[in-house]
Formats: sequence, structure tokens, C-alpha cells
Amino acid sequence: MERRSFLRAAVTGGAAVAFGFSVTREAIAYPAQTGPSPYGPLLAADANGLRLPEGFTSRIIARTGSEVASTGHVWHGAPDGGACFADGEGWIYVSNSELGAGTGGVSAVRFDSRGEITDSYPVLSGTTDNCSGGATPWNTWLSCEETDRGYVFETDPWGGEAVRRDAMGRFKHEAAAADPDRRVVYLTEDEPDGNFYRFVPTTWEDMSEGALQVLTESGGALAWADVPDPTGALTRTRHQVPEAKSFDGGEGAYYRNGTCFFTTKGDNRVWAYDAAANALQVAYDDDLTADAPLTGVDNITGAPAGDLYVAEDGGNMEICLITPEDVVAPFLQVEGQSESELCGVAFDPSGQRLYFSSQRGPSGNSSDGITYEVSGPFRS
Repeated sequence: MERRSFLRAAVTGGAAVAFGFSVTREAIAYPAQTGPSPYGPLLAADANGLRLPEGFTSRIIARTGSEVASTGHVWHGAPDGGACFADGEGWIYVSNSELGAGTGGVSAVRFDSRGEITDSYPVLSGTTDNCSGGATPWNTWLSCEETDRGYVFETDPWGGEAVRRDAMGRFKHEAAAADPDRRVVYLTEDEPDGNFYRFVPTTWEDMSEGALQVLTESGGALAWADVPDPTGALTRTRHQVPEAKSFDGGEGAYYRNGTCFFTTKGDNRVWAYDAAANALQVAYDDDLTADAPLTGVDNITGAPAGDLYVAEDGGNMEICLITPEDVVAPFLQVEGQSESELCGVAFDPSGQRLYFSSQRGPSGNSSDGITYEVSGPFRS
């Protein structure tokens, strides 16, 4: 029986499908099923148009085309993927700009220990369709171009020089997730027949040289194979290895405790790649979940408690969480912005503030992006 049919039968038959996989402290059974949120139901929308659980509050930290606080820096259009970095007693939030034709890039907002904005500035400019990316253990931000034969740029959240990393391949990049245990970086590709890649640097913490590899499947067995030409000059990278496993529209990626979680928008799935066992499971699939709350899967991040937070591109403009107990539920909803998408989900170092953006805001235009902060009693 094909795996998707097997999982559907298990769900409709009322049985839990246990794959014996651990996210953090507890084993979970895939695929996730609809259930109550650990934070309770969403309340009526607040003054910023956000429906949040009891005890949580929101603020807007940046708007496209407007100065960030009193920093003098004007926030970019189409804010997308983001991450937080510890900065002494405070932290920095970086945000991609998914604007095209050399008008994209990355900006940063710096906070002090109280969460007050102290600075904002550009980190990268002159690039195209910077969609998602990933933080590295050595505190750089890998910003990925979501365009045909796009590049990965390694940027400095403190505003130092950004470097194009050609060795990481040229394809329609989406997200990156660093795996310090195997010393590789996983990469997703936003194509209907996209691949799941890993970059194996010659020297860890140096992205200038290394091998680009693609996940393959033959006879049900998974393996990694080198991409012969990472530049994709004559043949696109996803078409160079016949056994490469295809994924329908790769989106966000997040690594934790031996597992790389990544999303695919074409089939609305969250995948879990168990790197130690070299095994792949479906952690969430809206077709296999009764009354599925999560649709339009996109950016993904994790909280200290082991919860995964998945932002919606479309859907009903929610960020949903998937708990270690394998429950999926809405965490927040943005009202009045149905033509936008949610992205850039990232926690501050304390795990008590969640950042995200509505890329096109109420108007549905990239010039109307809004970046938010949500504070509250996140469980640890």
C-alpha cells in the first residue's frame, strides 16, 4: 500500500500511527491530529487585529515604508523569513525582503534586555526574492533567493559584510537549517518537483567550499548523492540525479535534536527527516487530519517546550503549533488580511517573545508588510 493511503486508512480507522520518533522529551505519533491548544482558545482580536490566547499580547515593531522606532531606518517591503540572535543582554531579529529584480535583501532590528528597540539597519541589499533562510550556530543568517538559479548569501546580523555562497548551489532556494551534529546544512527548494538537499562544507563554519548533495530514494531506501553541477548552468540541480526524491514545493525548515522538520506547500505537509536513522516521516498532513486547522504550510520554527510553530501562506492566516504530544492547534490568527501570508516566525533567546510578519498586510500589497511581536506565558 502506498504510504499516503496507509496513513489515511490509519487516521480514518481511528488508530494512532506510532513511528517511535522523539522530538524532545517525549515520543510522538505521526501524523499530528487536531486537538486542544495547550494555551486554550483564541480570544477576540486585539487592537492590532491579532486573535491570541489568554495572557498574550502583541505589538507592531515595523511597517513597510515607515521608520523603525526612531532609528532612521525604513523597513523593507515584503518581509519574509527571519531569525533571532542573542546580542549581549539583548537580541537581534533579522528579516528577509522578498522583493524582486535586485530590490530584495535583509534588514535587522536590535532590542535591549527590556525588549525596547535600540537600532535598525540593512544587512543585505541588491538581491532578488529573499524568501526564507536559516540561522547558523556561529551566528550568521543564511538568506536564500527564491528565484531560478538563485543564490544563498551568508549575512552578518550585526551589519557586517554579506558573502555570496556559490558552493551551496544555484536553484530556487527556500529555507536552510544547520545540523551541527552532522555538520551539514539542509536546504529546501520551492518547485513542484523540488528536491531536499544538504550542503556538506569542507570545513564546518566555512560555507565557501563543500559538496551539494540531494536526498535520493531507491527501493524504499534513502541515501545522499552529490549533485554533479551545483551551478545548474545546463541542467537544473533537481534534474541531475535520476533517483532524487521529489517534494511538492519545499518551504520552511527547522533542525532540532537530530531531526530536520520541513514543509511542502503543494501537499500541505510537515516532514520529519530523522538524520541519525536516515528515515523520513510525515509529521503532519491536512488530508490525514480531521478538521485540519493548518493549511498553506510555510515557515516553521520551534519553542523550548518542543512545540513546532508553522505559519500559513494563505489558509485563514494562522500560526499553528504542533506539540510533542502530536496535537495540532491554532496559536494565533490575523484578521482582515486574507490576501497576505504569515512568515518569519522566530523566538527571542528567552523563548518568551515570538516574531513574525504579515508579508502584504491588509491591502495584499508587498508595500504594506507588518512585522509583529507576541509576548506571553510560552511554556518552557
